[in-house]
Amino acid sequence: MAINITAIKTSSNGVWQGDNPLHFAFPLLIVQTTVVLLVSRSLSFLLKPLRQPKVIAEIIGGILLGPSALGRNKTYLHNVFPAWSEPILETVASIGLLFFLFLVGLELDLHSIRRSGRRAFSIAAAGISLPFACGVGVAFVLRHVVSGADEAGYGAFLVFMGVALSITAFPVLARILAELRLLNTQLGETAMAAAAFNDLAAWVLLALAVAISSSSGSGSHRSPVVSIWVLLTGLVFVSVQMVVVRPAMAWVARRAESGGGESEVWVALTLAGVLVSGFFTDFIGIHSIFGAFIFGLTVPKEGDFAGRLTERIEDFVSVLLLPLYFASSGLKTNVASIKDATSWGILALVICTACVGKIVGTFVAAMACRMAAREAITLGVLMNTKGLVELIVLNIGRERKVLNDEVFAIMVLMALVTTFITTPSVMAIYKPARAGPYTHEHRKLHRSASSSIPDPKELRVLACVHGPRDAPSLISLLDTIRGGATNRCPLKLHVLNLVELTDRPSSIVMARRSGLPFRLRREARDQVALAFDAYGQLSRVRVRSMTAVSSMAAMHEDVRDVAEQKRVSLLIVPFHRHQHRRDGPVENAGPGWRAVNRRIMREAPCSVAVLVDRGLGGGGQVRSADVAREICVIFFGGPDDREALALAGRMAQHPGVRVTAVRFVPEKKGDVERPNVTLRASPLKNADESYTFSTAVMDRQREKEMDEAAVAAFQKKTERGTARYEKRPAGNVIEAVLKIGKSGEFELVVVGKGRFPTSMVAEIAEQPAEHPELGPIGDVLASSSHGIASSVLVIQQHDMIHSEETPVSVTPVSAVVDGDSAIVDIVDIHETPGEPRNRLVGAGDPTARHDPFRGDAGCRR
Repeated sequence: MAINITAIKTSSNGVWQGDNPLHFAFPLLIVQTTVVLLVSRSLSFLLKPLRQPKVIAEIIGGILLGPSALGRNKTYLHNVFPAWSEPILETVASIGLLFFLFLVGLELDLHSIRRSGRRAFSIAAAGISLPFACGVGVAFVLRHVVSGADEAGYGAFLVFMGVALSITAFPVLARILAELRLLNTQLGETAMAAAAFNDLAAWVLLALAVAISSSSGSGSHRSPVVSIWVLLTGLVFVSVQMVVVRPAMAWVARRAESGGGESEVWVALTLAGVLVSGFFTDFIGIHSIFGAFIFGLTVPKEGDFAGRLTERIEDFVSVLLLPLYFASSGLKTNVASIKDATSWGILALVICTACVGKIVGTFVAAMACRMAAREAITLGVLMNTKGLVELIVLNIGRERKVLNDEVFAIMVLMALVTTFITTPSVMAIYKPARAGPYTHEHRKLHRSASSSIPDPKELRVLACVHGPRDAPSLISLLDTIRGGATNRCPLKLHVLNLVELTDRPSSIVMARRSGLPFRLRREARDQVALAFDAYGQLSRVRVRSMTAVSSMAAMHEDVRDVAEQKRVSLLIVPFHRHQHRRDGPVENAGPGWRAVNRRIMREAPCSVAVLVDRGLGGGGQVRSADVAREICVIFFGGPDDREALALAGRMAQHPGVRVTAVRFVPEKKGDVERPNVTLRASPLKNADESYTFSTAVMDRQREKEMDEAAVAAFQKKTERGTARYEKRPAGNVIEAVLKIGKSGEFELVVVGKGRFPTSMVAEIAEQPAEHPELGPIGDVLASSSHGIASSVLVIQQHDMIHSEETPVSVTPVSAVVDGDSAIVDIVDIHETPGEPRNRLVGAGDPTARHDPFRGDAGCRR
């Protein structure tokens, strides 16, 4: 059915009245948007294992939807993406592009760029000059080889080609650096600073190219003086924005931050300013996005106003509208226009020229700045990243008739290839050095009496936070750990703010440190840093705050590396469930954070403590004048419980904290002894739903001696009056533990995870597990269904040998426990050739050999 363009209506009357919704503008736009989102998100999911930025999926998705692939089906093309709908789709996409470029300018801090130093400026200058010259050289070849390329004006064609080859897309670069966990390295800092200079230069060159194309487009007879007028009026526009609009926006920001409910008026006024600025630059003859970018630079970076603006628009723009721009670019890209071997050879030439010009120029400048050769070549590869600005340049060139369809397709494919190869190339070339190993005794709190390692001069702790809500409880916990003023082992605190890497621009910007060309989001990162810095000043604790931006799947690697580099002995992570008040609602951060905690506990190079917060301390400091906080540590025995007891002993040194250690012993009923149990490995059980216990070889007698020594060391602290020790017989372990948690007597209960369970803990190993990563005792206290009033700290001691853990089943035996802290056996249920079935591989196996150099800790599987 033919469509009369002059009769296009916005919405249809519905299929029941004979209208086809695809023949009307708005329902067709809905269909197009849905198709674009589905295709781009699907490709993004498929490319995620390759660690490619989202822009790659969006470019490929646009190409697939266009005439290169699906568009070959004329029925599909005429119904879903008809020619009459292109101006509508591009208009909506341009609105998204307009506000995205406003966000780019909003996140770019000109003051920080000036502070970035000569090295970044030199690298950026060389990284622009050589590829720009190479682009000009390629332009001469294209004009003589590609049919129709010589129809455009000479000057505009040369400038557009030079700009297209010299651009570095810093938003895409930032995501690649974050994915590779290089964002906060020296290499990442240099790359981002140089990319910021490059980006500003690219906008200046783009304005020059647009001005030149205004008077030298195809078939144009306008005077070259027009280009001069465009440039001059563009300079006047920038001057007015910086001299007049910038102070006005500072006034608007102050009013918005102090205006309460009236702040929405100032937000609306700012968004209107984006549109007006875009109109003026389009009126001048420069693309409207240039005005939005400059207006973004005028908004002050200090305060919360810029962050509030970003929150209002970034999701809607980057998730919904921006993919439409890539789709519209893909609809204009026809790979079939690259017809013969000569055209494909030109494509290879353009790709090679772009890579060589950018990499060589950056490499030479980096070597001149005394960077290592491997870092210099890696920096060159990173600076070769293309992205959105590249497509903007190409689309403007195509709109101005400077680039024909074949040249446009060649350049889009060049941008796609150069960005695609960045991540694998960097992974192959550059492997950052990791911190060297350090003595395993320094990775935990409890040390055996026979240890030859002296006590450290300071206790190094790494506290991880997911956001400002975790700060009060962690500060309260750390204040108890720091001990008294006369403590011989002072506290050194490292705070790591964990930020999930998403497609939102702010999640990338959040990772940038001060002094680099990107401002930090005050409402999240700064609140955390300021809270801990204030605590450090009040408590005389050395505090260093850091931010790690990672995907959920790789976040534990950042935590592990920081713990290794800072040589910490204790790593504290918040539980994924929060309860700000003891009687308040439980907030669930989601399964993603729970999975992060589990991976941290599995791979951490030090002892790990998981804090289940139920309003610990209310964020206040502990007074030293009197006992302000009651803490209980539950002790059954084993390495994890000894670590918990060692931490509680340190807490007892604080004059405002009283610690009670409760050691549960088996309850006797007359002459009947409590039977022992044996744990059998049950590999058929799901480790995500059942408790897991270590299969490492343990010496029963030595474990018992170490338990007694740890208890004796704690009992010495009771002489000062801030610690108590008591034994309690327990018939039902769960009831005994719940009684402590429900009593409300203790603000914090400290327990070990119990990977090497005693006989009492082993009895409950098969109970239904809600949070198996906390162990049986920790899970009971962390459950929200038992009405526990106390916050809980579950501790896992670091082992030099990373033993495997396995789910188990409980088997009662007739043997009698010799002592209340005996470690039980884990029996292998698998048959080993040449050996008897059910061979003991657990703690009580006298024939198992312990080889400290074997990863399986001597276990038979």
